[in-house]
Amino acid sequence: MGKNKLAKFDDMAEFPHVFQYPFAALQEKGFELKGKWKEKFFKNTNPIVIELGCGKGEYTVGLGKLFPDKNFIGIDIKGARMWGGAKESFESDMKNIAFLRTNIELIYHFFAPGEVAEIWLTFPDPQMKKINKRLTSTRFMKMYREILSGEGIIHLKSDSNFMYTYTYEMVKANAYPVLFTTNDLYASGTTDPILSIKTYYEQQWLDRGIPIKYIKFICEERSQLIEPNVEIELDTYRSFNRSKRSALAPGK
Repeated sequence: MGKNKLAKFDDMAEFPHVFQYPFAALQEKGFELKGKWKEKFFKNTNPIVIELGCGKGEYTVGLGKLFPDKNFIGIDIKGARMWGGAKESFESDMKNIAFLRTNIELIYHFFAPGEVAEIWLTFPDPQMKKINKRLTSTRFMKMYREILSGEGIIHLKSDSNFMYTYTYEMVKANAYPVLFTTNDLYASGTTDPILSIKTYYEQQWLDRGIPIKYIKFICEERSQLIEPNVEIELDTYRSFNRSKRSALAPGK
């Protein structure tokens, strides 16, 4: 492990708004802020919004600046990734920001039923071959429903046409109310302030002429969830992951 990464881990351990909780500790005593984030950490009654797979934390911090009347928690398993957002929000004394290092599959250990108002999924791996790993699959919808409020909202922002199309079809199959959707966000004519937030990777997609897709829907309670039974054309390029790897569309 490089010195730079070790220094980041040292910083993260000292940030009071960063929570790194080993699974063994969860099994032994649970998470003390579960159901009490507003009361004991944020010390307000504002809605809680989480970003899953927050990467460097750019979007979590950007949302926190745009919406000071909401509380934002960035979640990722890679601690060194979120260091940038954690450091910026700490140095800016942002009281509505926190970061949590954990696997997404464990989020129900950290939030009580109805504690979360909105979930952001920003440029997740489309997992074209593995339905159960897609962050908008019905498997994950069941997990999200455990912690979302009654009118809990899910946002997906993606460069992947496969991921967007799959999510759109999943939403349609389960009759979730759609609040907004577009396959080209920056050409859609919307004036939503989220347009002002662009992550490092998002800007690279835009620079290469790849449109950004977006869908916002209400994840209502369902007694049974249905996976969409449709053929979806695979992306012809590889998405960036959250580390060093990148790839261009064929021929570029």
